[in-house]
Amino acid sequence: MKIPSPVYVAGHKGLIGSAFLRRLRRESSVDVLTADHSELELTDASAVREFFERHRPQTVILAAGRVGGIIANRDSPADFITDNLSIQLNVLRSAHRVGVQKLILLGSSCMYPRECPQPMHEGQLLTGHPEPTSLPYAIAKLGGVYMCMAYNQQFGGRRFIPVIPNNAYGPNDNFDPDTSHVLSALIRKFFDAKMRGDKVVSLWGTGSPRREFIHVDDIADACLFLLENDDPDLEVPVNIGSGKDISISELAQLIAEIVEYEGRVEWDDSKPDGAPRKLLDSSRIKSLGWNPAVPFREGVRSTYEWFRNNSHQE
Repeated sequence: MKIPSPVYVAGHKGLIGSAFLRRLRRESSVDVLTADHSELELTDASAVREFFERHRPQTVILAAGRVGGIIANRDSPADFITDNLSIQLNVLRSAHRVGVQKLILLGSSCMYPRECPQPMHEGQLLTGHPEPTSLPYAIAKLGGVYMCMAYNQQFGGRRFIPVIPNNAYGPNDNFDPDTSHVLSALIRKFFDAKMRGDKVVSLWGTGSPRREFIHVDDIADACLFLLENDDPDLEVPVNIGSGKDISISELAQLIAEIVEYEGRVEWDDSKPDGAPRKLLDSSRIKSLGWNPAVPFREGVRSTYEWFRNNSHQE
């Protein structure tokens, strides 16, 4: 693997960070750096600076941050914007200071305008207002993306590469009912209903919004592909998506089938739907030769199996 080493994976225990860790640890030529939250507080600028000066990583994967679904964003907007801006500022500043050669920053599809032509192209950022239910998080991630671009502009090259994956899922996802995203939340909801023998599952919204999902292994593969190709003409940011979307009602039906839940679903349309559709235009990375590899149904089934095998830890 032709990636400058050592490689620091920030957020290595999270959904996306753990996918990078699995992939990188298969490479004998790559020295991987990690630090638990107890070892390094990324919102602490002096601690981050000291860590970078001591370990001198050459590649950084910035997958750390405060994340969550509609409920978490609604209840903790100040935490979402403050923590994510702090983490990004501290890591990018320290990475620049010690001469990191390459950095991947994970943005979010919620940065795009709520009413955005579909599929969403990278050039449509900042052409409208993001979805209000995730606005503080979206603003923070936009700040990180444009920080990367500002560093590249001021100091030259494409050292800092911001990417925009769509809804990630896979092993090590967050299945907490109050803070998880939709796919993992549905897995947990249907699993719990099956275990309790519930005849009805009530879900938020109308079920009509459409979402694109991409397995974390595909996200890690896409980012490593970008790092290895090292195209000096690469235009950033870069969308990473599967190219297909599904309605939330269809997703619920699929997960109920995989979980083998036999009750019925009711939709509570007094609760918010979020953005009506979020499908990325991933032609920029696909034109370089990358394509996702994990079929959606297979990915959802394996994610459910991971959750079922690890649900005692929840």
